[in-house]
Amino acid sequence: MTGHNDNAPARTAAPDEAAGQERLRRWRMVLGGEADGTGCGLSGRDAAMDGALAALYGGGGGSARPARGGRSAGLGASAPSVARWLGDIRTYFPSTVVQLMQRDAIDRLGLSALLLEPEMLEAVEADVHLVGTLLSLNKAMPETTRETARAVVRKVVEDIEKRLATRTRATVGGALDRSARVSRPRHRDIDWDRTIRANLKNYLPEFGTVVPERLVGYGRAGQSVKKEVVLCIDQSGSMAASVVYASVFGAVLASMRSLSTRLVVFDTAVVDLTDQLDDPVDVLFGTQLGGGTDINRALAYCQSRITRPADTVVVLISDLYEGGIRDGMLKRVAAMKASGVQFVALLALSDEGAPAYDREHAAALAALGAPAFACTPDLFPEVMAAAVEKRPIPVPDDVAVVAPGR
Repeated sequence: MTGHNDNAPARTAAPDEAAGQERLRRWRMVLGGEADGTGCGLSGRDAAMDGALAALYGGGGGSARPARGGRSAGLGASAPSVARWLGDIRTYFPSTVVQLMQRDAIDRLGLSALLLEPEMLEAVEADVHLVGTLLSLNKAMPETTRETARAVVRKVVEDIEKRLATRTRATVGGALDRSARVSRPRHRDIDWDRTIRANLKNYLPEFGTVVPERLVGYGRAGQSVKKEVVLCIDQSGSMAASVVYASVFGAVLASMRSLSTRLVVFDTAVVDLTDQLDDPVDVLFGTQLGGGTDINRALAYCQSRITRPADTVVVLISDLYEGGIRDGMLKRVAAMKASGVQFVALLALSDEGAPAYDREHAAALAALGAPAFACTPDLFPEVMAAAVEKRPIPVPDDVAVVAPGR
């Protein structure tokens, strides 16, 4: 019994010791460098992971990690060394961490020029932010790289479409169907199936019947129910992610027969990319990220293309930093709304949280009855459905918003 009791503490102490070593290992990975005070050495996979982190965060100007043991951040000036580093981080870290490290490498170490190298692009974990960087380099991209870049962009676009297209078509399609129904149908135009379902709460069991307080009718034969959607997209550099998502949504909406979709991008010039909507990759490579902003000029173009205001939804996607005529911009929005246009201003169309935007202009739009808010891609179908049906725009409480009282 004594021998058994003597051995008991050893069995409980071993897990504690292992846990302590694991904590030291983790601190060593966080702190980096040899003189970190942990006394913990690294080998094998841990050493390789630490090397990949040190190449990016090891030190130097503006480093997120302090310099340790004389290390400094750097990936070298050649595409092959960067491509090897990209391969390493994809081996050791999950894709969300890889994407973050890639963005940090581009921003901290000035690697934008190396994205023009085909071998590097093939090693990159593609995401919306990388697409934005490639689009900003579009005009400087050599022909040898362009096809590789298009393949990277197409992969991201297809991933977004898989996530959002079906829900967008179903949500907006349902709204189009509801908006086309007749609220006071003649007897022969009554949709009895929808009418019964809409009045089930009025069922009278003693009579075994439903009292149809609200009649739902089919759209009249020959009646035009086609809605028009105009996506007006600010292509200044800060709107890169929004441009990517808006291009995909534009292509999805353009595929719906009950919609007529126009896509316009602008900086200080205005470009109509509607004829390229069958391929969002062509749309994206037709943009030019960067430059100034003239919202007034863009809205003037969109306004000139509206033929049926009461059946038109205009979605302005911009941070509202206007470089054109502010009063002209507001007057055009007021005129469109007065004519019956449904007008929505999205300060961003991305998953990046609260954006920077011109609060004075957003408040001025809200005063005109035009909601201005940041919108995630997952919320966009609901926003479009509400606009089509001319009902209040759904804005979650946790979204940055400047909106009129509802």
